[in-house]
Amino acid sequence: MAKAKTNAKIQTRPPVVAVMGHVDHGKTTLLDYIRKARVASSEHGGITQHIGAYQAEVNGRIITFIDTPGHAAFSAMRSRGAAVTDLVVLVVAADDGVMPQTKESISHIKAANVPMVVAINKMDAPGANVERVKKGLAAEGVLVEGYGGDVVAVPISAKSGEGVKELLEMILLVSDLAELKDTSQANFEGVVIDSSLDKYRGAVATILVKKGSLKVGDQVVSNSASGRIKALITSNGERVSQAVGSMPVGILGLTAVPAVGEVFTLGKGKVGEEKKQQERDDIFVPKVKEVRLLLKADTAGSLEAINAAIESIEVSEGKVNVVHKETGEVTESDILLAASTKSIIIAFNAPVSKTVASLAAEDKVLIRSYNLIYELLDELKEGVDALLNVKKEEVVGKAEVVAIFKADAARVAGCKVSEGQLSKGDKVNITRGERNLGTAKIKTMKHLQEDINSASVGDEFGMTLEGKADFAVGDIIEAVR
Repeated sequence: MAKAKTNAKIQTRPPVVAVMGHVDHGKTTLLDYIRKARVASSEHGGITQHIGAYQAEVNGRIITFIDTPGHAAFSAMRSRGAAVTDLVVLVVAADDGVMPQTKESISHIKAANVPMVVAINKMDAPGANVERVKKGLAAEGVLVEGYGGDVVAVPISAKSGEGVKELLEMILLVSDLAELKDTSQANFEGVVIDSSLDKYRGAVATILVKKGSLKVGDQVVSNSASGRIKALITSNGERVSQAVGSMPVGILGLTAVPAVGEVFTLGKGKVGEEKKQQERDDIFVPKVKEVRLLLKADTAGSLEAINAAIESIEVSEGKVNVVHKETGEVTESDILLAASTKSIIIAFNAPVSKTVASLAAEDKVLIRSYNLIYELLDELKEGVDALLNVKKEEVVGKAEVVAIFKADAARVAGCKVSEGQLSKGDKVNITRGERNLGTAKIKTMKHLQEDINSASVGDEFGMTLEGKADFAVGDIIEAVR
């Protein structure tokens, strides 16, 4: 079948606009005013932590807005947001000026090579200073009108709405100059904006239609997921039968949760299983000291940001290895994988049921839960180096206490070796069920009346211990090195 021509229509499509800038400079407040809905009020800490996409009607025309997060740890998400957009609104607070995340945003915008419009927000705040903002932008190579450049800067108050209408009109004007051609007749391409695993609906992805159109019933495929579209859901929660260019929609019917930034096209395919199997096949005995982590998060966006931050952690020796990462709640399968790989589970806004928590305790798997990204990263940075420098013990022998005797003033543990070998001078751990009673050192060993230096599987012997650890019949004594 011949490919459809991409330039069959000579009309423009709606612009896709990202809103970026420093935390607390008013990005979410601006979008709230535009679309008349709250976002950050439902987030922990009042910081938007997921990418969302919304459409607004302006003078009879549509603008698609992508809300990128403002926290420093999510710089990777901001970068991805700029990569799928036609234009960026850079929000800078008039009372605060150019800040570190403003500079990061400028770098991402320049790398994406897309035009920008500056929204100088909080004009109604005490200390608002437009000239200071413009000078700060010029220092970063962003030259606004009146400062030797052609970047449009619009003073606004996202709180009261002052100047927002002018900002939207400037967005449309700059978009018109870019001549965004309609690609509705092209073969379908959709970029994943965010994704998650829903307990009732399964794998859910928010995609932005870049080319062509997508209909309910279409078969789609990406690098890690595929499926037949069961439903298309708009940002307003409405179900539609078709999604066209620059339209963000939630899609249902996927076989797996796709990674953010993946591109969906029309077609059939069974993908993702080989990748998941490979992750499980990569379990190995490390040659260097290593802290292993299993990451679970509520959305793919959060997962990517946390993984990127972990990769940037510097340790004095050894390494940090993420053995598996996935969206959704912590499951029994995660516990089994963590137990077999000796991993710590990091759960970011990922539920842990009582059943799973009980299994984790039983298998001695540590789960650390967080709902604020900066708390997670701060604790990891402090803890990873310490974990790498903990001396690990290898169990070389195990024996069960089957009887207790008295010899002079000493208590003698009559034991039978069940695993490996125990030797005179070995350090031992004494356990009773799941409880560790303490450590000691093997002082003497005897078989009948003969002194011995070691005992192997099946041997019965008596031993005395140095140390204060108590023992009773049924206790397990493990020799460790």
